[in-house]
Amino acid sequence: MKKRAFIYLAVQILFLIFVFNSPGSSPPAACEELAQPADRVFGDWLVRNLSAEPATLNPITATDAYAGTINGYIYETLLKRDEKSLQLVPVLARKWTISPDHLTYTFYLKKNINWSDGYPFTAKDILFSYHRIMDPKVDAAPLRGYYQDIEKVDAPDDYTVVFHYRIPYFLALEMCGGIPIVPEHLFKKGEDFNTSPIGRHPVGTGPYKLLHWKTGSEIVLVRNNHYWGPKPAIDRIVFKIITDSTVALQVLKQGGLDMMGLDAIQWARETQNKRFGEQFRKLSYYQPQYSFIGWNCRRGIFSDKRVRRAMTMLVPRQLILKKILFGLGAVVTGPFYINSPDYNKNIKPYPYDPKAALALLKSAGWNYPPGKYVLEKDGKPFQFQFLIPAGAKLPLQIATILEQNLHEIGIQMSIQRLEWAVFLQKINDDDFDACTLGWALGWENDPYQIWDSSQAVKGGSNFVGFKNAEADQLIMAARKEFDPEKRRKMYYRLQEIIHEEQPYTFLFTTKALVAVSKRFQNVVVYPMGLAPLYWWVPKAARKY
Repeated sequence: MKKRAFIYLAVQILFLIFVFNSPGSSPPAACEELAQPADRVFGDWLVRNLSAEPATLNPITATDAYAGTINGYIYETLLKRDEKSLQLVPVLARKWTISPDHLTYTFYLKKNINWSDGYPFTAKDILFSYHRIMDPKVDAAPLRGYYQDIEKVDAPDDYTVVFHYRIPYFLALEMCGGIPIVPEHLFKKGEDFNTSPIGRHPVGTGPYKLLHWKTGSEIVLVRNNHYWGPKPAIDRIVFKIITDSTVALQVLKQGGLDMMGLDAIQWARETQNKRFGEQFRKLSYYQPQYSFIGWNCRRGIFSDKRVRRAMTMLVPRQLILKKILFGLGAVVTGPFYINSPDYNKNIKPYPYDPKAALALLKSAGWNYPPGKYVLEKDGKPFQFQFLIPAGAKLPLQIATILEQNLHEIGIQMSIQRLEWAVFLQKINDDDFDACTLGWALGWENDPYQIWDSSQAVKGGSNFVGFKNAEADQLIMAARKEFDPEKRRKMYYRLQEIIHEEQPYTFLFTTKALVAVSKRFQNVVVYPMGLAPLYWWVPKAARKY
């Protein structure tokens, strides 16, 4: 069950949040639309690309979308969103109840479900996982905030678990039903949960299990033939770690990949020939996400909102969208999905305007010393380091454009390219001036994880250190508001504050652009994207 915002970088891996159900309701039956066709056969592999290597596959401590997409095949949760209907449907739970006051959520578990090592799955695993999430020594700060209003969790028996809230929370069902669950029996008492072997050797209840993880090369999953539910047709899913998208496209064209996310120029110019069209489907679709440049508000240079606003006005977003992204997206102004009713369309993007930016910088105390064309304040030059992940094409293009624009106005920016795990560690350790990343979100969001002041801590998702008392009040009030219209008014005001403060330069919501080999059948774009679990390959087209 996917439930929290995940960091992503120029990939078609997205994280969704939806809310459905009402107090006391019973779960709908799983949709029949995803029933497998009678001519489906088992066999073959799906080989796909990862543009960065996850730091861990522990679902409680993982924070990036690369881990999220792999863990989606290995681990399961109590509920999930049906791919077609978007309704919550049972997975590990067989049913649930909600008290009329929105304070008690009771889940009744399915029986005879085992972890992939054969050990029985019970409510004890859920209790263990919850307590690890809430343990301040565990690196789960981005996740912990979603459960902070839970008073206690108890298990009356091995197949019942009850979540008790202190106060109502509009996303409680989604959060409880989507809590990441790990097997208690694999953890030794007193061991460091953050460095547990499960991070490299995951064990789940899902349809696939880990075969091997070769660092820097590949992560391979095989079908769990003892899986409790309907088994997927594909024998093996291979994630090849190829950080350079140009190299990945060549591997795809040569038959070494079956599926990959394309960037805009690959979509528009490099995959248009007849041969590619004979081999691959090209699929494009919007999902809730946005990219941004984050300014570290804790650093003296970026502690002034006038400076941050000036930086935004030095990024030619419309030009980048047109020339580099071929118009496959839209410039955004806030942290909600642009097609969601919670997105405040009344807020217009700051224009690209170097003159106005310079005026803002001067009002903040930055000026040119006599005979120099470098901005200084209190005798110190305006210079900073811009972090981007190695191998990422679009972030490098944006950074290069920004570097040139800043140089022309008298600001010295250096670009530092780091491997993904090192990059994330720098962010988590507050060891950066500015960076570019993306958040994969949902239509129904709780901004607490990313924007509340309490999350501006080591390992927290508010890594730019944004703090605003009114914003905090709005976020907390919205968490207790079940009326979407009333909650939306709070979110609109929150977006006005963030727009004024500019802790991020919001960039784009872009389309997911994906190429998939035509030998795969039942490839459908659902509202939540693609669902490879339902794919299969005819015997005549089998490759592996």
